[in-house]
Amino acid sequence: MSNPKGTALITGASRGIGAIYADRLAQRGYDLILVARDATRLAALGANLARRTGVKMTVLAADLNDTDDLCKVEARLRSDAGITMLVNNAGIAALTPLLQSDVDAMQRMIELNVTALTRLTYAVAPAFVARGAGTIVNIASIVGVQPEALNGVYGATKAYVLALGHSLQHELGGKGVRIQTVLPGVTATEIWETAGKSWRELPAHIVMSAEDMVDAALAGLDHGELVTLPGLQDDEEWKRYEAARRALAGKLSTSTPAPRYRVAA
Repeated sequence: MSNPKGTALITGASRGIGAIYADRLAQRGYDLILVARDATRLAALGANLARRTGVKMTVLAADLNDTDDLCKVEARLRSDAGITMLVNNAGIAALTPLLQSDVDAMQRMIELNVTALTRLTYAVAPAFVARGAGTIVNIASIVGVQPEALNGVYGATKAYVLALGHSLQHELGGKGVRIQTVLPGVTATEIWETAGKSWRELPAHIVMSAEDMVDAALAGLDHGELVTLPGLQDDEEWKRYEAARRALAGKLSTSTPAPRYRVAA
């Protein structure tokens, strides 16, 4: 018998936020397809979750920066009619200033944070639209609206994820597809160590546990939020921000330059 919840495919699932999503969605009754590079760690996580929750677990070892591996995951998303949720969590961060950053490393970050996320979204969206149901969760970051905070390319990749989420909602929201963009603040995961700085070096009051972050994100999904900011205490601030952005949109394209740009003859 098919699982009424369906299957959630989670990228970057072997550790941190992805592993917590795997745990929480398994507890909610979803079968899982876990995607990450670390096959050994992924297999151990999958076996443990299957034993504890009884859900069906599939491990798909893949490096999303590798074209062949990425195509393998895309093919699974296109062909598996049981998939009802995609969690685009895989990503890397950077902390270095522009002039101290290696451009090849920045390109690899763009390929993972932007290109892979986009291709996986394109792979699953047509099936969701055809069925009139499906959920896409994209993990962005608060640096998507605060690009000055860390490395600028990293911030730009997360701004892309936020913009893509808005566009997907505009195009697919009326066709039964749920889109959620999650903007975590500083979260206690290994992504910081990979980027060259431990989250333990940061003020404790700005660091959220991965468990709390994912639980808040799933609560936001349950509430129907399109954008979830787990650390923002007053959601009215985001609503005002969004209202201002949308109000500005209708004023940005006109047939004549603004007076401040007119040059005297």
